Amino acid sequence: MAAEKMLPQIFKFVDQNVESYKALLKEAVAIPSVSCDPKYRKECIRMAHWMQNKLKEVGASTELRDVGFQTIDGNEIQLPPVVVGSLGNDPKKNTICVYGHLDVQPALKSDGWESEPFELVERDNKLYGRGATDDKGPVLGWLHAINAYKGIGEELPVNLKFIFECMEESGSEGLDELLMEKLKPEGFFDTVDYVCISDNYWLGTTKPCITYGLRGISYYFLEVECAKMDLHSGVYGGTVHEAMSDLIYLMNTLVDKDGKILITDIYKSVAPLLESEKKLYNSIDFDPEAYRKSIEAHKLPHNGVKEELLMHRWRFPSLSLHGIEGAAFQPGAKTVIPGKVIGKFSIRIVPNQEPEEVEKLVFDYIHKKWAERGSPNKMRITAQSGRAWTENPDHPHYQAAARATRLIYQTEPDMSREGGSIPVTITLQEASGRNVLLLPMGAGDDMAHSQNEKLNVRNYIEGIKLFAAYLYEVGKLPK
Repeated sequence: MAAEKMLPQIFKFVDQNVESYKALLKEAVAIPSVSCDPKYRKECIRMAHWMQNKLKEVGASTELRDVGFQTIDGNEIQLPPVVVGSLGNDPKKNTICVYGHLDVQPALKSDGWESEPFELVERDNKLYGRGATDDKGPVLGWLHAINAYKGIGEELPVNLKFIFECMEESGSEGLDELLMEKLKPEGFFDTVDYVCISDNYWLGTTKPCITYGLRGISYYFLEVECAKMDLHSGVYGGTVHEAMSDLIYLMNTLVDKDGKILITDIYKSVAPLLESEKKLYNSIDFDPEAYRKSIEAHKLPHNGVKEELLMHRWRFPSLSLHGIEGAAFQPGAKTVIPGKVIGKFSIRIVPNQEPEEVEKLVFDYIHKKWAERGSPNKMRITAQSGRAWTENPDHPHYQAAARATRLIYQTEPDMSREGGSIPVTITLQEASGRNVLLLPMGAGDDMAHSQNEKLNVRNYIEGIKLFAAYLYEVGKLPK
């Protein structure tokens, strides 16, 4: 059937099945697949089995791939299996490998949620629930797009392969090894032509985008431990050099009030700004004043200049302080002096910055500052990292996605980079040797890792249509 007839029928089918799409998302959100908390590990495993069954229902062949165990507090805990599947094997069709994740960040109603986080609730045409936009809604969008083709009696225009994990929010443990040491040698990627991920968001709330770059990330754990002395003496006489004082000193040397990273040579290897890239920033639809109001800031850094704001969000490294383990945090007056504290911070790294190089710069800087401190306490720093990723937005794969986006939203999508990190992106690029594209479903105000995470009903339903149109457009690309 020609596109001018087939796609409108698909879109009509989608519009007729909105309530069933909401119901399935409600079912998925109800599984509290929090990957960072061992007490929810069985729920993560249940989530993987649930997804496998849903893939089978659309006709995919599937398997659950074991990725071993992880050690938490000295205990060996099973990692959730990775759902691997395929649908169609027509050698005349292009094959897309779709990646998504089914685990979520922790959430409690007491954190400030207006409704129970693991119960999908619709308010003002928004679907609230943990995982609604990150990433259960987008993952289910692929199932709905497949069913829409089936619903009107049409074959899929492409073959599909699936990789869905339940550990993305906790570093994707075990996934790289599965992709590079098992699936790649087994030939899983041999027939793959393109890779698509939908685990990111529009820059704002109204303009669709396609993402061609992500920052990498290096997590750091900075541990300071007191010598074994009577910690009460710190209260009474100042005879103990407190671990907390040392840690605050070190963390205060990392970044200045304007967000500039103070670590020596950290900016040295950042990729130079090309004129072609600079032009992309000029054309992106982003209103600094509207952004300032949306985050309730009295002023923006970099004098509120659009291009500078976007570049510091996407293409320059940034450092964030996350928290301190071991300190007394309960309300009320406390005079507890912790014997050991662990400070957590991260650096978002960008193209041309290699994690090993950045880690060495950080370690050298911290050890230099520690020597200057002259403390009798013990200090240790460790890290875990993932690389940055970029693609060419002029690639035919991106142009196919742009055509699909124009069809659904009647506007030209922005080609944007993203300030966040999805470490598996570069692994999929290396495992497949193919072009990787990030096609967002959610909006920039979805609060993915925060309270009251939501997915707009419009984004969910139009996103399903977008995925269906994207499959069609990629199906037209030369084999």
